[in-house]
Amino acid sequence: MRIRVITIGVAAAGALLSLTACGSSGGPATPNPAPTQAAATSAAGATKPSAPPVVPSPNAAQQAGLLAGLKIVNPELAADPTKAVAGAQYVCAQIQSGKDEATVAKEAAAKFSGGSVTLNDQQGKLVATAVKTSFCTMP
Repeated sequence: MRIRVITIGVAAAGALLSLTACGSSGGPATPNPAPTQAAATSAAGATKPSAPPVVPSPNAAQQAGLLAGLKIVNPELAADPTKAVAGAQYVCAQIQSGKDEATVAKEAAAKFSGGSVTLNDQQGKLVATAVKTSFCTMP
């Protein structure tokens, strides 16, 4: 809401400046619709933000289930519970946004790979399954 108000204010200020500017001959300049139109376009874009999926935070029991599922794939995935939950919430957002299973598996593998851990797509699919079964339900 605040972004929309700021964007509309900037658009209004730009329109006001272009209407009150003087030409080089000393007379009033004709309004320049280009800045106003661009500002109006960005204001219109600000009024239609795409709502991100609502990603739940796992409770203690769900987190334990998630970590157990991740340990089956690779014990290092559950070494840092905070990082594991953050990665799982990312994977859950991918699931809830309607991405297909193969894409979710690839993104899960990429999200949980790092350091000494490199996951393939099959392991990514197992991570996605751990996320789904532990706490990520469809809205």
